[in-house]
Amino acid sequence: MRLVQALAGLMLLCCSTLPTRANPPPDRILDQRHRFDIHVQPLSGALRQLSSQTGVRILFPYEEVSAIRSRRVEGWMTTGQALQKLLAGTQLRMTQTSAGVIALAAPSRATARQSPLSFQLAQAASAPVSGPVTDVTPIIVTGTRLVTRTVADSMVPIDILSARAMEANGRQSVRDLLGALVPAISVSNSGAGASFAIKTLSLRGLAGDQLLVLVNGKRRHNSATLFINGTTQNGQSPPDLDLIPSNMIERIEVLRDGASAHYGSDAIAGVVNILLKDARRGGASIVGGGTWDGGGEQGRFQIDKGFAIGRGTIHLAADGVLQGRTVRGGPITSSLYFPGDPREATADRMRNKPGQPQVSGVNLAYHAVMPLGASELYSHGTWSRRRADAYLTYRPPNSILSIPDIYPEGYIPHLSIQDRDSQVTGGLRGDGPAGFRYDLSTSYARNEGRYSEQSLNVSLGPTSPTRFFLGAVTATEWTSNIDVQRDVPLGLAEPLLLAIGAEYRENRYRIAAGDPASHADGGYRSPPGAPFAGATRTPGAQGVTGFTPDSAGRYRRHNWSAYLNLEQKVAQGVEVALAARHEDYSDFGTTNTWKISTRIEPLRGIALRGTVSTGFRAPTLQQRYYASSSTIGVLFPGETTTRLAPVRALQVDDPVAIAWGAQPLRPERSTNLSAGLVLAPLPRLSMTIDAYQIRIRDRILLGGILSGLPDATRASGYNVLGELLLTRGLDPVQSGFYFSNAASTRTRGIDIVANWRADLGALGSALVTLSGNINRTIFTRLDVPQVLADLGVNLIDRARQGDVTRGTPRSKIIANLNWTRGEATLNLRATRYGDVTQVAARTVTVDGATFYPDEHIAPKILFDLEYSLQLAAGVRLAAGANNLFNIYPTKLSAVNQGTSGFALYNSYAPYGISGGFYYGKLSLAF
Repeated sequence: MRLVQALAGLMLLCCSTLPTRANPPPDRILDQRHRFDIHVQPLSGALRQLSSQTGVRILFPYEEVSAIRSRRVEGWMTTGQALQKLLAGTQLRMTQTSAGVIALAAPSRATARQSPLSFQLAQAASAPVSGPVTDVTPIIVTGTRLVTRTVADSMVPIDILSARAMEANGRQSVRDLLGALVPAISVSNSGAGASFAIKTLSLRGLAGDQLLVLVNGKRRHNSATLFINGTTQNGQSPPDLDLIPSNMIERIEVLRDGASAHYGSDAIAGVVNILLKDARRGGASIVGGGTWDGGGEQGRFQIDKGFAIGRGTIHLAADGVLQGRTVRGGPITSSLYFPGDPREATADRMRNKPGQPQVSGVNLAYHAVMPLGASELYSHGTWSRRRADAYLTYRPPNSILSIPDIYPEGYIPHLSIQDRDSQVTGGLRGDGPAGFRYDLSTSYARNEGRYSEQSLNVSLGPTSPTRFFLGAVTATEWTSNIDVQRDVPLGLAEPLLLAIGAEYRENRYRIAAGDPASHADGGYRSPPGAPFAGATRTPGAQGVTGFTPDSAGRYRRHNWSAYLNLEQKVAQGVEVALAARHEDYSDFGTTNTWKISTRIEPLRGIALRGTVSTGFRAPTLQQRYYASSSTIGVLFPGETTTRLAPVRALQVDDPVAIAWGAQPLRPERSTNLSAGLVLAPLPRLSMTIDAYQIRIRDRILLGGILSGLPDATRASGYNVLGELLLTRGLDPVQSGFYFSNAASTRTRGIDIVANWRADLGALGSALVTLSGNINRTIFTRLDVPQVLADLGVNLIDRARQGDVTRGTPRSKIIANLNWTRGEATLNLRATRYGDVTQVAARTVTVDGATFYPDEHIAPKILFDLEYSLQLAAGVRLAAGANNLFNIYPTKLSAVNQGTSGFALYNSYAPYGISGGFYYGKLSLAF
């Protein structure tokens, strides 16, 4: 410590004896260019920050200035330009003194009443500003094109997740961070087959692809893989947020309101805008941990740093992760071997391996800015590689899905997915003539999922290979934008913001076929005298069947759009905004959306806000063209337990889907209503309450599983669905499902967010946040194709309806305490998840009683805890736990567990089935 003090004293002595840099000539003070990052705050603080960033001294009347709210000033510009932006609309006059000091003066009648002590000097010699000013109402850029709007001023509800809030968390992926910190967001992670590695987000109980994701305000691409054979989020291909390094993020803005008029398709539920770092500082961290009950080990290393490149900057980030699998299954209760086999008595019955997959991956990202006169070039991008693998359901030796000659002890299909993902965005923005500001940008993205499997094709018999390439899916997106805006004085409280723009987007989708053996029907029959002699065997690889040449193909569509946005402060405390957008798609035509918002502040600290808007979501190319087959558990009519059977995901123009009533997909359309109350009764206390209603017409949903089956009681030998196929010359014994617009829904709910900042004196300081969401979705329309209605068969069956109405928590409440004292920080969070129900598709009869075997997950409260300590400047050590008390969801009933041991805990639980995760973390800042 004495050495450190001595070095510090020596540095101070050297600095004090250095010659003072001469001030530049007065006429050149304002012409020097700098990169500014000044947030909305009292004008007095903004002037001090400008002085710190430029070295210019500014004399200003404190009492006059401190009551004024500053504008946001960001980007490369001269000192004079930055000062003009800060002073716009203030009536303050600026002059230069011979000593090189900038003096600001109020109108003369006001200046006469000022005391000399009320003038203060902002100069570079004052305490330096190391970063953006932290403000309790930070600037926002989502849902508005006004560059001075804050959270408190917003006409729509927005959550801000700062880098600091995300760092005080054992969850390192972007998706899990959002699920942990935003009560209106739920995470689903129960995809089966080819989608087990994807987790999706639900905002306000809606689908993951009804939530638009932006990065620095630019559209993020969707995943090529379709989330299917899962739970509540079936049939979606949303952006994969795990492929964005969390250490590259400066903050995240979550807009909880419809925004299709602003951003186009997908923004029915809201928008997540991820803002990347561009500062020159950096950091690194390493996290290691595992679950209480074994497995799930995780190691994650992250590093990021900003650099100067000429007059510009570039920020780079890398994120690497290794995640082990968890096994949370139960014993197999059915027989494993054929009768008389002595191995049955001593067999290991814990053979299934359900749980989180094993994952390894690396994510890279950059964000660069380069000034060019009055404009600046910018670019950002990500590059990712990820491999995930998981085990599917065990096939015992005595199953028709097994070949004992190859696997004497049976086998578990082992599925692997390799993701290759990249996106790069570039643009030019700046000030144009006549006060116009412009932004030209283009972005190209590509996502590819390659599937492989270790299993068996039983239709090939003992000659079957055991390793298969199943095929690949690839999605690309090219988006180009032009945005222009200008302030137009109309003589009202503030100038009108006029923004216009256009966008062109092209999407491509490709399905590549797998190895012939992965989908072939070899026609193998067991010889006479052998088990299953003469029985038909299921073709294709077990688990997930390879893509066939018939399902392979290349698909494309494009669209263009134009928008108009107006924002006007009519009078003090009264603001309105209008937005309208026209879209033209190559495959389903045109659509128009609009939005009207208003905010009224009748009293200081109390504001009312409301929005009426329309929205839409175009069916993705994945939903239109994806086709696959998986062997999954199916509950057939008259049976009490599921059995493994091949089920096809059908394109809407597949002959089987058409026979069962499929129609071409149309876009979803929505109407959003919201009303909110903003309260700031005390300087450190704020609260928002927002109620909403979202009606979605022609909602795109996956139907239930339709099965054509043998039925000896009917003349044709098949059930009614099989007969429909038989009359079309199709195989009458098969199962499948397809997408449709057969439903309309209504979602109502309320969001509450309250923040209190407490100064505890010698005990430090604390930020207490209480937030919650309550919502409910109901069906207002359920159509059944006439061909199915005539047979008494539902398309959207009871289980699929339940996924929409009861599959996500009825409520979610988060209480968070962040306490800091000296070098120590404690973050404690309690999350209560409300009711969730897994709804059954069909009744079962057990012991003479017939009932629907619905599964109810009781409300649970989970605690997360992290304690961190700064060991030295830039060095912090932390330890914590997610799900501190190792809470598990409700176990399934015996009828839904079945006999395989694969289904033990309810996979609908929004907090997973792996239990508590405990970790340590070392962080460096530089």
